[in-house]
Amino acid sequence: MSAQDPLYYWSYLGLDELLGAQRLVSASDGREPAHDELLFIVTHQAFELWFKQILWELDAAIETLGQEPVPEAAMGQVVRNLERIVAIQPLLVQQFQVLATMTPLDFLDFRDELIPASGFQSVQFRLIENRLGLPPRTRLKIKGARYTSRLSEEHAQRLDASESEPTLLGVLDRWLARTPFLRFGEFDFWAVYREAVETMLERDRRLIEHNPSVDEVVRQQQLDAFEVTRDTFGPLFDHDAWEALRAEGKRQLSQESFLAALLISLYRDEPALHLPFRLLTALIDLDEGFTAFRNAHAQLVHRTIGGRIGTGGTSGHGYLQAAARRHQVFTDLFDLATYHLPRKELPHLPEQVREQMSFRYADRG
Repeated sequence: MSAQDPLYYWSYLGLDELLGAQRLVSASDGREPAHDELLFIVTHQAFELWFKQILWELDAAIETLGQEPVPEAAMGQVVRNLERIVAIQPLLVQQFQVLATMTPLDFLDFRDELIPASGFQSVQFRLIENRLGLPPRTRLKIKGARYTSRLSEEHAQRLDASESEPTLLGVLDRWLARTPFLRFGEFDFWAVYREAVETMLERDRRLIEHNPSVDEVVRQQQLDAFEVTRDTFGPLFDHDAWEALRAEGKRQLSQESFLAALLISLYRDEPALHLPFRLLTALIDLDEGFTAFRNAHAQLVHRTIGGRIGTGGTSGHGYLQAAARRHQVFTDLFDLATYHLPRKELPHLPEQVREQMSFRYADRG
């Protein structure tokens, strides 16, 4: 089409190429095609189109959030990038509902001809996981081999390279660590929060010790549970203990970044923290969305092939369920609720801090 030709819908969307990209293996050699193979191909091609859009949004968010400093005017766009991904995720899950209209017998009409191709070979979805920041050591192996072992050499190299590229988790960690309100003048959020936690824990311990409605056996059980709670707070105030958890893969964010996320979560009502809180919420929603996607995939595979191995050689349903449990990235943000305090017990913010957290055009009168 020349520069002078008017833009035409069909050509703009490349529909000749797009609608011609469904090649049924069951119809090769002039055979009668398996009816449901077209549905199978269209659904998976739709997945890949949405994966392309998700990568587009992730790359934009990582590029912006990776700047130092991040322009204030750009933060809204980062949140919109992530919220768009969250809006896409239910569509991915709903596509499994459409695919579920294909019965196990329908799938058997062409399943054997797919071997060894598998959805596990979705390079774009593996790129999404790497862009998010899924640690390579967290990934499940396929019969002891790396997740790239079933890919072409070109695609394996692309994924290997992506493991050293910027991730959403990495840029988030650095961005949170620069949060200005953790220490502001004489105000030290770490110190005042720790004092509030100690006050809360001491009150809870006294309530257990002096509760007249329980016997000594129950009291000891409650005290044991209380010590577990106290131990949970311990690494929050111990840098070495926190870093040990990170080394074991039990924490992802640095101690400073986690504390910043906690401050944002606790003081979300302050104007300057509205957008950062939306960012953290979007990341939790995003992680939940991909877990829902993996669970929906696992359930569909179980429904369709039962306990058989997958076409790509994995354990099928079992592998997908295990991945849904392990392949989360922002678990630290889910754990923030562990360290929440009731609003009435939150340390009071000094006036100069509250003033810095308010909108500049607010009435100072």
